[in-house]
Amino acid sequence: MKKTLCFIGIFTLMFADIIYAQTAAEIVDASRNRISANTVSTRSRMIITAKDGSKTERVIDQYSKDDPKGNSRTIIVFQSPASVAGTRFLTVENPGKSNNQWIFLPEFGKSRRVDASEGSGNFMGTDMSYDDISSANRDPGLDTHTLIREENMNGQACYVIQSIPKDSSYQYSKIIQWIDKNTKIAYKIELYDKRGTQVKILETSQVREVQGRLTPIVTKMTTLAAGTSTTITVEIIKYDDPIPEGVFTTRYLETGRP
Repeated sequence: MKKTLCFIGIFTLMFADIIYAQTAAEIVDASRNRISANTVSTRSRMIITAKDGSKTERVIDQYSKDDPKGNSRTIIVFQSPASVAGTRFLTVENPGKSNNQWIFLPEFGKSRRVDASEGSGNFMGTDMSYDDISSANRDPGLDTHTLIREENMNGQACYVIQSIPKDSSYQYSKIIQWIDKNTKIAYKIELYDKRGTQVKILETSQVREVQGRLTPIVTKMTTLAAGTSTTITVEIIKYDDPIPEGVFTTRYLETGRP
Protein backbone atom coordinates (compact mmCIF):
# COMPACT_ATOMS: atom_id res chain seq x y z
CA MET A 1 0.00 0.00 0.00
CA LYS A 2 2.81 2.43 0.85
CA LYS A 3 4.55 1.68 -2.43
CA THR A 4 1.31 2.27 -4.30
CA LEU A 5 0.75 5.55 -2.52
CA CYS A 6 4.33 6.61 -3.25
CA PHE A 7 3.93 5.73 -6.92
CA ILE A 8 0.65 7.64 -7.09
CA GLY A 9 2.25 10.59 -5.32
CA ILE A 10 5.23 10.68 -7.69
CA PHE A 11 2.95 10.32 -10.71
CA THR A 12 0.78 13.17 -9.42
CA LEU A 13 3.79 15.42 -8.97
CA MET A 14 5.10 14.58 -12.44
CA PHE A 15 1.71 15.22 -13.98
CA ALA A 16 1.40 18.50 -12.09
CA ASP A 17 4.81 19.62 -13.41
CA ILE A 18 3.73 18.90 -16.99
CA ILE A 19 0.52 20.92 -16.57
CA TYR A 20 2.52 23.68 -14.89
CA ALA A 21 4.95 23.90 -17.82
CA GLN A 22 2.17 23.87 -20.38
CA THR A 23 0.37 26.64 -18.53
CA ALA A 24 3.55 28.75 -18.46
CA ALA A 25 4.01 28.32 -22.22
CA GLU A 26 0.41 29.27 -22.84
CA ILE A 27 0.80 32.41 -20.70
CA VAL A 28 3.90 33.48 -22.64
CA ASP A 29 2.14 32.82 -25.93
CA ALA A 30 -0.91 34.81 -24.77
CA SER A 31 1.35 37.70 -23.73
CA ARG A 32 3.11 37.88 -27.09
CA ASN A 33 -0.13 37.59 -29.05
CA ARG A 34 -2.49 39.50 -26.78
CA ILE A 35 -3.22 42.36 -29.22
CA SER A 36 -5.38 41.42 -32.17
CA ALA A 37 -4.82 43.70 -35.17
CA ASN A 38 -4.31 43.31 -38.89
CA THR A 39 -1.52 45.89 -38.83
CA VAL A 40 0.34 48.11 -36.34
CA SER A 41 1.99 51.42 -37.31
CA THR A 42 3.97 53.51 -34.81
CA ARG A 43 6.26 56.49 -34.48
CA SER A 44 8.52 56.36 -31.44
CA ARG A 45 11.22 58.44 -29.83
CA MET A 46 14.30 56.66 -28.49
CA ILE A 47 16.43 58.24 -25.76
CA ILE A 48 19.81 56.55 -25.36
CA THR A 49 21.45 57.40 -22.04
CA ALA A 50 25.19 56.87 -21.68
CA LYS A 51 26.99 55.99 -18.44
CA ASP A 52 27.94 59.64 -17.90
CA GLY A 53 24.29 60.69 -18.20
CA SER A 54 24.58 62.23 -21.66
CA LYS A 55 21.67 61.51 -23.99
CA THR A 56 21.16 60.99 -27.70
CA GLU A 57 17.79 60.90 -29.42
CA ARG A 58 16.43 58.96 -32.37
CA VAL A 59 13.05 58.88 -34.07
CA ILE A 60 11.86 55.64 -35.66
CA ASP A 61 8.81 54.43 -37.53
CA GLN A 62 7.74 50.81 -37.21
CA TYR A 63 5.26 48.81 -39.29
CA SER A 64 4.01 45.30 -38.53
CA LYS A 65 1.76 42.96 -40.51
CA ASP A 66 1.40 39.18 -40.68
CA ASP A 67 1.97 37.40 -43.98
CA PRO A 68 -0.79 35.20 -45.50
CA LYS A 69 0.48 32.23 -43.43
CA GLY A 70 0.21 34.18 -40.17
CA ASN A 71 3.94 34.78 -39.74
CA SER A 72 4.78 38.18 -38.27
CA ARG A 73 6.77 40.77 -40.22
CA THR A 74 8.14 44.04 -38.86
CA ILE A 75 10.15 46.83 -40.43
CA ILE A 76 11.88 49.65 -38.54
CA VAL A 77 12.78 52.89 -40.33
CA PHE A 78 15.10 55.45 -38.72
CA GLN A 79 13.95 59.01 -39.43
CA SER A 80 16.44 61.09 -37.41
CA PRO A 81 19.08 62.23 -36.63
CA ALA A 82 20.79 62.61 -40.00
CA SER A 83 23.56 60.18 -39.00
CA VAL A 84 21.12 57.25 -38.99
CA ALA A 85 18.24 58.53 -41.16
CA GLY A 86 17.29 56.08 -43.90
CA THR A 87 18.52 53.02 -42.02
CA ARG A 88 15.91 50.27 -42.33
CA PHE A 89 15.63 46.91 -40.56
CA LEU A 90 13.33 44.03 -41.52
CA THR A 91 12.37 41.02 -39.40
CA VAL A 92 10.33 38.09 -40.73
CA GLU A 93 9.18 35.29 -38.43
CA ASN A 94 10.60 31.86 -39.25
CA PRO A 95 8.47 29.36 -37.26
CA GLY A 96 10.50 27.02 -35.08
CA LYS A 97 13.76 28.78 -35.92
CA SER A 98 15.47 32.14 -35.46
CA ASN A 99 13.74 34.99 -37.27
CA ASN A 100 15.05 36.11 -40.66
CA GLN A 101 16.52 39.62 -40.53
CA TRP A 102 17.92 42.13 -43.02
CA ILE A 103 19.38 45.60 -42.52
CA PHE A 104 19.97 48.47 -44.94
CA LEU A 105 22.62 51.08 -44.13
CA PRO A 106 22.54 54.11 -46.48
CA GLU A 107 26.33 54.44 -46.56
CA PHE A 108 26.64 50.98 -48.14
CA GLY A 109 23.71 51.39 -50.53
CA LYS A 110 22.39 47.85 -50.26
CA SER A 111 20.73 45.55 -47.75
CA ARG A 112 22.40 42.57 -46.14
CA ARG A 113 21.14 39.52 -44.32
CA VAL A 114 21.80 39.50 -40.58
CA ASP A 115 23.19 36.08 -39.70
CA ALA A 116 21.73 34.25 -36.70
CA SER A 117 25.20 34.29 -35.13
CA GLU A 118 24.97 38.10 -34.94
CA GLY A 119 21.91 37.97 -32.67
CA SER A 120 23.82 39.26 -29.65
CA GLY A 121 25.29 42.17 -31.59
CA ASN A 122 24.46 45.75 -30.64
CA PHE A 123 21.58 47.24 -32.65
CA MET A 124 22.31 50.74 -33.92
CA GLY A 125 24.03 51.96 -30.76
CA THR A 126 21.10 51.13 -28.48
CA ASP A 127 20.93 48.80 -25.48
CA MET A 128 19.05 46.28 -27.64
CA SER A 129 20.65 43.42 -29.53
CA TYR A 130 19.28 42.06 -32.80
CA ASP A 131 17.68 39.25 -30.77
CA ASP A 132 16.07 41.79 -28.42
CA ILE A 133 14.49 43.67 -31.32
CA SER A 134 12.65 40.55 -32.50
CA SER A 135 12.00 39.03 -29.04
CA ALA A 136 8.33 40.08 -29.01
CA ASN A 137 7.80 37.69 -31.93
CA ARG A 138 10.01 34.90 -30.62
CA ASP A 139 8.36 31.51 -31.03
CA PRO A 140 7.45 30.28 -27.50
CA GLY A 141 8.31 26.77 -28.68
CA LEU A 142 12.00 27.73 -28.80
CA ASP A 143 12.11 27.91 -24.98
CA THR A 144 11.14 25.79 -21.98
CA HIS A 145 8.81 27.83 -19.77
CA THR A 146 8.21 27.37 -16.03
CA LEU A 147 5.82 29.27 -13.79
CA ILE A 148 8.02 29.83 -10.72
CA ARG A 149 5.74 32.00 -8.58
CA GLU A 150 3.10 34.71 -8.53
CA GLU A 151 3.60 38.17 -7.06
CA ASN A 152 2.41 41.77 -7.36
CA MET A 153 4.09 44.36 -9.55
CA ASN A 154 2.83 47.86 -10.29
CA GLY A 155 -0.12 47.01 -8.07
CA GLN A 156 -1.09 44.12 -10.33
CA ALA A 157 -1.03 40.37 -9.70
CA CYS A 158 1.57 38.84 -12.03
CA TYR A 159 2.82 35.45 -13.13
CA VAL A 160 6.60 35.15 -12.81
CA ILE A 161 7.79 32.88 -15.60
CA GLN A 162 11.27 31.57 -16.32
CA SER A 163 12.09 30.74 -19.93
CA ILE A 164 15.20 28.71 -20.84
CA PRO A 165 16.20 28.57 -24.53
CA LYS A 166 16.39 25.06 -25.98
CA ASP A 167 19.17 26.18 -28.33
CA SER A 168 22.38 26.77 -26.38
CA SER A 169 23.63 29.15 -29.08
CA TYR A 170 21.02 31.77 -28.08
CA GLN A 171 22.66 34.72 -26.33
CA TYR A 172 20.71 34.35 -23.07
CA SER A 173 20.77 31.38 -20.71
CA LYS A 174 17.42 32.31 -19.20
CA ILE A 175 14.75 35.00 -19.22
CA ILE A 176 12.45 35.81 -16.29
CA GLN A 177 9.35 37.90 -16.91
CA TRP A 178 6.52 39.35 -14.86
CA ILE A 179 3.26 39.02 -16.82
CA ASP A 180 0.05 40.66 -15.61
CA LYS A 181 -2.49 37.93 -14.87
CA ASN A 182 -5.38 39.94 -16.30
CA THR A 183 -3.96 41.97 -19.19
CA LYS A 184 -1.03 39.64 -20.05
CA ILE A 185 1.28 42.68 -20.34
CA ALA A 186 4.91 41.88 -19.45
CA TYR A 187 5.85 44.62 -16.98
CA LYS A 188 9.41 43.45 -16.37
CA ILE A 189 11.80 41.09 -18.15
CA GLU A 190 15.19 40.07 -16.74
CA LEU A 191 17.80 38.70 -19.14
CA TYR A 192 20.72 36.48 -18.05
CA ASP A 193 23.96 35.67 -19.87
CA LYS A 194 25.60 32.25 -20.30
CA ARG A 195 27.15 32.44 -16.82
CA GLY A 196 23.75 33.00 -15.24
CA THR A 197 24.45 36.67 -14.49
CA GLN A 198 21.66 39.16 -15.07
CA VAL A 199 22.87 41.53 -17.79
CA LYS A 200 19.76 43.49 -18.83
CA ILE A 201 16.34 44.45 -17.63
CA LEU A 202 13.38 45.57 -19.77
CA GLU A 203 10.64 47.51 -17.99
CA THR A 204 7.25 48.81 -19.10
CA SER A 205 6.35 51.94 -17.14
CA GLN A 206 3.33 53.32 -18.98
CA VAL A 207 0.38 51.75 -20.78
CA ARG A 208 -2.60 53.36 -22.46
CA GLU A 209 -5.75 52.21 -24.19
CA VAL A 210 -5.55 52.86 -27.93
CA GLN A 211 -8.44 51.91 -30.22
CA GLY A 212 -9.75 49.60 -27.51
CA ARG A 213 -6.40 47.89 -26.96
CA LEU A 214 -4.26 48.27 -23.84
CA THR A 215 -0.90 49.27 -25.28
CA PRO A 216 2.60 49.68 -23.74
CA ILE A 217 3.67 53.29 -24.36
CA VAL A 218 6.96 53.65 -22.48
CA THR A 219 9.56 50.86 -22.23
CA LYS A 220 13.15 50.99 -21.04
CA MET A 221 16.03 48.57 -21.63
CA THR A 222 18.93 48.89 -19.18
CA THR A 223 22.36 47.28 -19.58
CA LEU A 224 23.36 46.75 -15.96
CA ALA A 225 27.16 46.47 -16.12
CA ALA A 226 27.53 49.33 -18.60
CA GLY A 227 25.15 51.63 -16.74
CA THR A 228 23.44 52.59 -20.01
CA SER A 229 19.80 52.54 -21.03
CA THR A 230 17.47 53.04 -23.99
CA THR A 231 13.96 54.40 -23.39
CA ILE A 232 11.36 54.09 -26.14
CA THR A 233 8.25 56.27 -26.02
CA VAL A 234 5.48 55.59 -28.54
CA GLU A 235 4.20 58.97 -29.73
CA ILE A 236 1.82 57.80 -32.47
CA ILE A 237 0.22 54.39 -32.85
CA LYS A 238 -2.43 53.20 -35.28
CA TYR A 239 -3.99 49.78 -35.50
CA ASP A 240 -5.43 48.31 -38.71
CA ASP A 241 -4.15 51.05 -41.03
CA PRO A 242 -3.45 49.61 -44.52
CA ILE A 243 0.22 48.75 -45.14
CA PRO A 244 1.31 47.72 -48.67
CA GLU A 245 2.79 44.23 -49.00
CA GLY A 246 5.81 45.73 -50.71
CA VAL A 247 6.93 47.34 -47.46
CA PHE A 248 8.10 43.97 -46.15
CA THR A 249 10.68 43.32 -48.87
CA THR A 250 14.40 43.90 -49.36
CA ARG A 251 13.47 46.17 -52.27
CA TYR A 252 11.74 48.52 -49.84
CA LEU A 253 14.77 48.33 -47.55
CA GLU A 254 16.97 49.66 -50.33
CA THR A 255 14.62 52.15 -51.97
CA GLY A 256 12.16 53.23 -49.29
CA ARG A 257 9.38 52.63 -51.81
CA PRO A 258 6.89 49.72 -51.66
